[in-house]
Amino acid sequence: MALGPVMLGLDGLELTAEEGELLRHPLVGGVILFARNYQSPEQVAALAAAIHALRQPRLLVAVDHEGGRVQRFRDGFTRLPAVRCLGEIYDHDRMRAKQLARATGWLMAAELRAVGVDFSFAPVLDLDHGVSGIIGDRAFHRDPEAVADLAHAYVSGMQKGGMEGVGKHFPGHGGIAADSHSELPVDPRSYQDLAGADLLAFERMIHYGLAALMPAHVLYPQVDDRPAGFSARWLKDILRRDLEFQGVIFSDDLDMAGAGEAGPPPERARAALAAGCDMVLACNDRRAAAAILDNLRHLSLIHISEPTRPY
Repeated sequence: MALGPVMLGLDGLELTAEEGELLRHPLVGGVILFARNYQSPEQVAALAAAIHALRQPRLLVAVDHEGGRVQRFRDGFTRLPAVRCLGEIYDHDRMRAKQLARATGWLMAAELRAVGVDFSFAPVLDLDHGVSGIIGDRAFHRDPEAVADLAHAYVSGMQKGGMEGVGKHFPGHGGIAADSHSELPVDPRSYQDLAGADLLAFERMIHYGLAALMPAHVLYPQVDDRPAGFSARWLKDILRRDLEFQGVIFSDDLDMAGAGEAGPPPERARAALAAGCDMVLACNDRRAAAAILDNLRHLSLIHISEPTRPY
Protein backbone atom coordinates (compact mmCIF):
# COMPACT_ATOMS: atom_id res chain seq x y z
CA MET A 1 0.00 0.00 0.00
CA ALA A 2 1.41 3.40 -1.00
CA LEU A 3 1.12 6.63 0.93
CA GLY A 4 -1.88 8.73 0.06
CA PRO A 5 -1.63 12.45 -0.76
CA VAL A 6 -3.59 13.83 2.23
CA MET A 7 -2.27 14.69 5.71
CA LEU A 8 -4.84 15.15 8.47
CA GLY A 9 -5.04 16.61 11.97
CA LEU A 10 -6.46 14.85 15.04
CA ASP A 11 -8.73 16.18 17.76
CA GLY A 12 -7.16 15.14 21.05
CA LEU A 13 -4.58 13.27 23.07
CA GLU A 14 -5.53 9.76 21.98
CA LEU A 15 -6.47 8.19 18.68
CA THR A 16 -10.22 7.56 18.60
CA ALA A 17 -11.86 4.66 16.76
CA GLU A 18 -13.38 7.12 14.28
CA GLU A 19 -9.99 8.70 13.61
CA GLY A 20 -8.35 5.31 13.23
CA GLU A 21 -10.89 4.40 10.56
CA LEU A 22 -10.35 7.72 8.79
CA LEU A 23 -6.56 7.27 8.81
CA ARG A 24 -6.93 3.86 7.15
CA HIS A 25 -8.44 5.58 4.11
CA PRO A 26 -6.07 4.84 1.20
CA LEU A 27 -5.78 8.53 0.30
CA VAL A 28 -4.39 9.43 3.73
CA GLY A 29 -0.61 9.59 3.95
CA GLY A 30 0.13 11.29 7.24
CA VAL A 31 -0.91 13.07 10.41
CA ILE A 32 0.11 16.50 11.69
CA LEU A 33 0.09 17.01 15.46
CA PHE A 34 -0.64 20.24 17.33
CA ALA A 35 -0.56 21.48 20.93
CA ARG A 36 -4.06 20.01 21.38
CA ASN A 37 -2.52 16.58 20.80
CA TYR A 38 0.22 16.99 23.39
CA GLN A 39 0.28 16.44 27.14
CA SER A 40 3.66 14.81 27.84
CA PRO A 41 6.47 13.02 26.00
CA GLU A 42 5.06 9.65 27.10
CA GLN A 43 1.57 10.50 25.89
CA VAL A 44 2.65 11.78 22.48
CA ALA A 45 4.98 8.77 22.02
CA ALA A 46 1.99 6.48 22.60
CA LEU A 47 -0.09 8.52 20.14
CA ALA A 48 2.61 8.37 17.46
CA ALA A 49 3.00 4.61 18.02
CA ALA A 50 -0.76 4.11 17.63
CA ILE A 51 -0.72 6.06 14.35
CA HIS A 52 2.27 4.13 13.03
CA ALA A 53 0.64 0.80 13.93
CA LEU A 54 -2.41 1.45 11.75
CA ARG A 55 -0.88 0.68 8.35
CA GLN A 56 2.10 -0.46 6.34
CA PRO A 57 3.92 1.46 5.04
CA ARG A 58 3.27 3.48 8.16
CA LEU A 59 1.72 6.92 8.03
CA LEU A 60 4.01 9.92 8.39
CA VAL A 61 3.72 11.83 11.67
CA ALA A 62 4.63 15.52 11.50
CA VAL A 63 4.53 18.65 13.67
CA ASP A 64 5.38 22.35 13.47
CA HIS A 65 8.29 22.58 15.91
CA GLU A 66 10.40 25.60 14.93
CA GLY A 67 11.05 27.06 18.38
CA GLY A 68 9.97 30.42 19.72
CA ARG A 69 6.30 31.12 19.02
CA VAL A 70 5.86 27.96 16.97
CA GLN A 71 6.66 24.96 19.15
CA ARG A 72 3.72 22.62 19.66
CA PHE A 73 5.29 20.44 22.37
CA ARG A 74 6.61 22.37 25.37
CA ASP A 75 6.42 20.74 28.81
CA GLY A 76 8.99 17.93 28.81
CA PHE A 77 10.74 19.31 25.72
CA THR A 78 13.57 21.82 25.49
CA ARG A 79 12.17 25.32 24.95
CA LEU A 80 13.87 26.23 21.69
CA PRO A 81 14.57 29.90 20.93
CA ALA A 82 13.18 31.64 17.88
CA VAL A 83 15.73 31.25 15.09
CA ARG A 84 16.08 35.04 14.89
CA CYS A 85 18.40 34.61 17.90
CA LEU A 86 20.77 32.69 15.64
CA GLY A 87 20.64 35.46 13.06
CA GLU A 88 21.54 38.05 15.68
CA ILE A 89 24.58 36.00 16.70
CA TYR A 90 25.48 35.52 13.04
CA ASP A 91 25.93 39.26 12.61
CA HIS A 92 28.98 39.31 14.88
CA ASP A 93 30.15 35.67 14.99
CA ARG A 94 29.22 33.55 11.98
CA MET A 95 31.01 30.39 13.02
CA ARG A 96 29.40 30.35 16.46
CA ALA A 97 25.97 31.04 14.97
CA LYS A 98 26.32 28.12 12.57
CA GLN A 99 27.51 25.84 15.37
CA LEU A 100 24.48 26.81 17.44
CA ALA A 101 22.18 26.36 14.44
CA ARG A 102 23.54 22.86 13.92
CA ALA A 103 23.12 22.03 17.61
CA THR A 104 19.58 23.46 17.67
CA GLY A 105 18.55 21.48 14.61
CA TRP A 106 19.97 18.31 16.13
CA LEU A 107 18.24 18.87 19.48
CA MET A 108 14.88 19.59 17.88
CA ALA A 109 15.10 16.50 15.66
CA ALA A 110 16.47 14.16 18.33
CA GLU A 111 13.76 15.04 20.84
CA LEU A 112 11.00 14.58 18.29
CA ARG A 113 12.39 11.34 16.90
CA ALA A 114 12.63 9.99 20.47
CA VAL A 115 8.83 10.17 20.75
CA GLY A 116 8.16 8.77 17.27
CA VAL A 117 7.57 11.98 15.29
CA ASP A 118 8.97 11.59 11.79
CA PHE A 119 9.61 15.21 10.87
CA SER A 120 8.99 18.86 11.66
CA PHE A 121 7.89 21.48 9.16
CA ALA A 122 11.12 23.43 9.60
CA PRO A 123 13.17 25.47 8.91
CA VAL A 124 11.54 28.73 7.88
CA LEU A 125 13.42 30.12 4.86
CA ASP A 126 11.43 33.35 4.60
CA LEU A 127 13.29 36.63 4.88
CA ASP A 128 12.43 39.06 7.64
CA HIS A 129 11.65 42.24 5.73
CA GLY A 130 10.37 43.84 8.93
CA VAL A 131 6.73 43.98 7.78
CA SER A 132 5.28 40.50 8.46
CA GLY A 133 4.05 39.85 11.98
CA ILE A 134 3.33 36.19 11.21
CA ILE A 135 6.95 35.65 10.11
CA GLY A 136 8.99 38.08 12.21
CA ASP A 137 11.41 36.25 14.49
CA ARG A 138 10.55 32.92 12.86
CA ALA A 139 12.99 34.02 10.13
CA PHE A 140 16.72 33.61 10.62
CA HIS A 141 17.63 36.94 9.02
CA ARG A 142 16.88 39.62 6.45
CA ASP A 143 19.84 38.63 4.24
CA PRO A 144 19.08 35.59 2.04
CA GLU A 145 22.71 34.45 2.13
CA ALA A 146 22.64 34.49 5.94
CA VAL A 147 19.34 32.59 5.93
CA ALA A 148 20.77 29.92 3.63
CA ASP A 149 23.99 29.68 5.65
CA LEU A 150 22.16 29.21 8.94
CA ALA A 151 19.45 26.96 7.48
CA HIS A 152 22.09 24.72 5.92
CA ALA A 153 23.73 24.26 9.33
CA TYR A 154 20.34 23.79 11.00
CA VAL A 155 19.27 21.08 8.56
CA SER A 156 22.62 19.31 8.86
CA GLY A 157 21.93 19.13 12.59
CA MET A 158 18.44 17.80 11.93
CA GLN A 159 19.88 15.10 9.71
CA LYS A 160 22.28 14.00 12.45
CA GLY A 161 19.24 13.77 14.71
CA GLY A 162 17.50 11.47 12.21
CA MET A 163 15.28 13.94 10.38
CA GLU A 164 15.17 15.79 7.07
CA GLY A 165 14.15 19.42 6.72
CA VAL A 166 11.04 20.97 5.17
CA GLY A 167 11.73 24.54 4.03
CA LYS A 168 8.87 27.04 4.05
CA HIS A 169 7.12 29.16 2.76
CA PHE A 170 8.17 29.12 -0.93
CA PRO A 171 8.83 31.54 -2.60
CA GLY A 172 8.76 33.78 0.50
CA HIS A 173 6.09 35.04 2.92
CA GLY A 174 8.13 37.76 4.62
CA GLY A 175 7.54 40.64 2.21
CA ILE A 176 3.92 41.47 3.07
CA ALA A 177 2.13 42.33 6.30
CA ALA A 178 -1.00 40.20 5.73
CA ASP A 179 -1.28 36.84 7.50
CA SER A 180 -2.37 33.95 5.27
CA HIS A 181 -4.10 32.30 8.25
CA SER A 182 -6.73 35.03 8.14
CA GLU A 183 -6.62 36.45 4.58
CA LEU A 184 -4.95 36.03 1.21
CA PRO A 185 -1.74 38.11 1.21
CA VAL A 186 -0.83 39.79 -2.07
CA ASP A 187 2.84 40.47 -2.75
CA PRO A 188 3.13 42.98 -5.62
CA ARG A 189 6.82 42.40 -6.34
CA SER A 190 8.06 41.25 -9.72
CA TYR A 191 9.72 37.90 -10.29
CA GLN A 192 13.04 39.73 -10.74
CA ASP A 193 12.69 41.34 -7.32
CA LEU A 194 11.81 38.01 -5.69
CA ALA A 195 14.62 36.20 -7.51
CA GLY A 196 17.14 38.72 -6.22
CA ALA A 197 16.04 38.34 -2.61
CA ASP A 198 13.52 35.86 -1.15
CA LEU A 199 14.06 33.11 -3.71
CA LEU A 200 17.82 33.01 -3.12
CA ALA A 201 17.54 31.22 0.23
CA PHE A 202 15.31 28.55 -1.30
CA GLU A 203 17.60 28.16 -4.30
CA ARG A 204 20.65 27.69 -2.07
CA MET A 205 18.90 25.12 0.10
CA ILE A 206 17.66 23.20 -2.94
CA HIS A 207 21.25 22.95 -4.16
CA TYR A 208 22.23 21.70 -0.70
CA GLY A 209 19.76 18.83 -1.15
CA LEU A 210 16.72 19.99 0.83
CA ALA A 211 14.28 17.06 1.02
CA ALA A 212 10.95 18.92 1.10
CA LEU A 213 9.31 22.32 0.70
CA MET A 214 6.02 23.99 1.59
CA PRO A 215 4.66 26.78 -0.65
CA ALA A 216 2.98 29.90 0.71
CA HIS A 217 -0.70 30.78 0.48
CA VAL A 218 0.42 34.09 -1.03
CA LEU A 219 -0.54 35.64 -4.36
CA TYR A 220 2.24 37.17 -6.48
CA PRO A 221 0.15 38.74 -9.29
CA GLN A 222 3.14 39.79 -11.40
CA VAL A 223 4.10 36.12 -11.67
CA ASP A 224 0.79 34.24 -11.75
CA ASP A 225 -2.90 34.75 -10.99
CA ARG A 226 -3.02 31.86 -8.51
CA PRO A 227 -1.45 31.78 -5.02
CA ALA A 228 1.86 29.93 -5.01
CA GLY A 229 0.46 26.77 -3.42
CA PHE A 230 -2.08 26.41 -6.25
CA SER A 231 0.15 27.63 -9.07
CA ALA A 232 1.68 25.29 -11.66
CA ARG A 233 3.76 28.27 -12.75
CA TRP A 234 5.40 28.44 -9.31
CA LEU A 235 5.56 24.74 -8.50
CA LYS A 236 6.11 23.01 -11.83
CA ASP A 237 7.81 25.67 -13.96
CA ILE A 238 9.88 27.59 -11.41
CA LEU A 239 10.41 25.17 -8.52
CA ARG A 240 10.68 21.86 -10.39
CA ARG A 241 12.05 22.93 -13.79
CA ASP A 242 14.05 26.11 -13.19
CA LEU A 243 15.31 25.46 -9.65
CA GLU A 244 15.52 21.68 -10.23
CA PHE A 245 13.88 20.78 -6.93
CA GLN A 246 13.38 17.01 -6.73
CA GLY A 247 12.02 16.63 -3.19
CA VAL A 248 8.52 16.49 -1.75
CA ILE A 249 6.10 19.44 -1.92
CA PHE A 250 3.65 19.72 0.97
CA SER A 251 0.81 22.24 0.76
CA ASP A 252 0.25 24.61 3.64
CA ASP A 253 -2.94 23.99 5.60
CA LEU A 254 -5.92 24.06 3.24
CA ASP A 255 -8.13 25.24 6.13
CA MET A 256 -6.36 28.62 6.17
CA ALA A 257 -8.20 31.67 4.85
CA GLY A 258 -5.40 32.26 2.35
CA ALA A 259 -6.40 29.02 0.61
CA GLY A 260 -9.98 30.20 0.11
CA GLU A 261 -9.24 31.58 -3.35
CA ALA A 262 -9.21 28.01 -4.65
CA GLY A 263 -12.80 27.33 -3.58
CA PRO A 264 -14.32 24.82 -1.13
CA PRO A 265 -11.96 22.30 0.54
CA PRO A 266 -12.21 19.54 -2.12
CA GLU A 267 -11.44 22.05 -4.88
CA ARG A 268 -8.52 23.40 -2.84
CA ALA A 269 -7.04 19.94 -2.53
CA ARG A 270 -7.59 19.14 -6.19
CA ALA A 271 -6.05 22.46 -7.27
CA ALA A 272 -2.99 22.06 -5.03
CA LEU A 273 -2.32 18.54 -6.27
CA ALA A 274 -2.84 19.56 -9.90
CA ALA A 275 -0.43 22.46 -9.45
CA GLY A 276 2.31 20.15 -8.23
CA CYS A 277 1.91 19.47 -4.49
CA ASP A 278 2.63 15.86 -3.53
CA MET A 279 0.72 15.97 -0.23
CA VAL A 280 -1.98 18.37 0.97
CA LEU A 281 -2.69 19.29 4.60
CA ALA A 282 -6.21 19.41 6.05
CA CYS A 283 -5.49 20.16 9.68
CA ASN A 284 -8.41 21.55 11.66
CA ASP A 285 -11.76 20.83 10.02
CA ARG A 286 -12.92 17.19 10.14
CA ARG A 287 -15.86 17.74 7.79
CA ALA A 288 -13.61 19.43 5.26
CA ALA A 289 -11.11 16.57 5.53
CA ALA A 290 -13.84 13.99 4.95
CA ALA A 291 -15.10 15.95 1.93
CA ILE A 292 -11.58 16.09 0.50
CA LEU A 293 -11.13 12.33 0.83
CA ASP A 294 -14.55 11.64 -0.66
CA ASN A 295 -13.89 13.87 -3.66
CA LEU A 296 -10.37 12.64 -4.41
CA ARG A 297 -11.22 8.94 -4.68
CA HIS A 298 -10.26 8.87 -8.36
CA LEU A 299 -6.67 9.90 -7.67
CA SER A 300 -3.82 7.41 -7.87
CA LEU A 301 -1.81 6.93 -4.72
CA ILE A 302 1.49 8.78 -4.57
CA HIS A 303 4.78 6.99 -4.17
CA ILE A 304 7.51 8.79 -2.24
CA SER A 305 10.81 7.01 -2.77
CA GLU A 306 12.94 6.22 0.24
CA PRO A 307 15.71 8.82 -0.40
CA THR A 308 13.17 11.68 -0.38
CA ARG A 309 10.98 10.57 2.51
CA PRO A 310 11.27 13.55 4.87
CA TYR A 311 12.36 11.70 8.00
